[in-house]
Amino acid sequence: MMNLPHLTFLRSFEAAARHLSFTAAAEELNCTQSAVSNHVRSLEEFLQRPLFVRHPRSLSLTDVGEAYLPSVRHALQEINAATQSVIVRSHTRKVVVSCPVSLAENWLPEVIRGFNAVHPDIDLTVHGTVWADVEQNVSDISLTINHIDDVTPDTQQLWVEKLALVCAPGFLVDGIPLTDPKQLQNAPLIHILGRPSYWEHAARHFGLSDLSQKDGLRTNASNLAMEMAAKSLGCVVLPRSLARSYVERGLLIEPFQFDLNSPWTYFMRLKEKPVSPPVRLFQNWLLQAAAEMDS
Repeated sequence: MMNLPHLTFLRSFEAAARHLSFTAAAEELNCTQSAVSNHVRSLEEFLQRPLFVRHPRSLSLTDVGEAYLPSVRHALQEINAATQSVIVRSHTRKVVVSCPVSLAENWLPEVIRGFNAVHPDIDLTVHGTVWADVEQNVSDISLTINHIDDVTPDTQQLWVEKLALVCAPGFLVDGIPLTDPKQLQNAPLIHILGRPSYWEHAARHFGLSDLSQKDGLRTNASNLAMEMAAKSLGCVVLPRSLARSYVERGLLIEPFQFDLNSPWTYFMRLKEKPVSPPVRLFQNWLLQAAAEMDS
């Protein structure tokens, strides 16, 4: 353990050295002249060196005092800066969230709208991510999409994700509206790169063992896949949480309902502990909104 003089002794020494007066130092520090004098004397005893030459009506620094003062002053400035930084940070009400762009565009805005109505004093920053999360420690809360077999202990699942098959309201397969899963064998399919399991799971669910996944449009963005589908360029399978806003706006429809869990789903991870009150508030708000997705 470091053997250091009391901080009060150092503050009294620095003030007395700056004013070359115990009385002026006492006024600045809001204490008595004798207290400052005693602090300095205790510091001298600790160092076993005199810091001041005491004249009848004034003070002057000794060589030791002159050499010691810059380091003490710098140390006190560092302590003050660090303390102010902590105080400012503790009063800063902001939350930084990273979230896959697809979820950030189709689910998160409505969640934020409700949160802002209740907590208008908390500022939110959202980093949209594609494939990988932002660099570590950039966000307070990270929302990620993970395969159910690749989940780490520090993450919390938001909801049980379901798959949805969507297409444009007027989408036709060989001139006939898509209403039967068997029509998928002749329908143009839209594929999301890195997520072949979406169509694989759907094909298995509908008993379409010969459904070809070699042909069709491909994109690495779920939102772009839905935009393509909305233009009747094909149909696509993806998480229902993403398709919901498109369906509610009438841009896409689910030509037939089915209940099938997605192999990829959304998780939440906090950056570090302790968690600030604003981050905790938004975390709880997210979990509440996520619970409504399951219902």
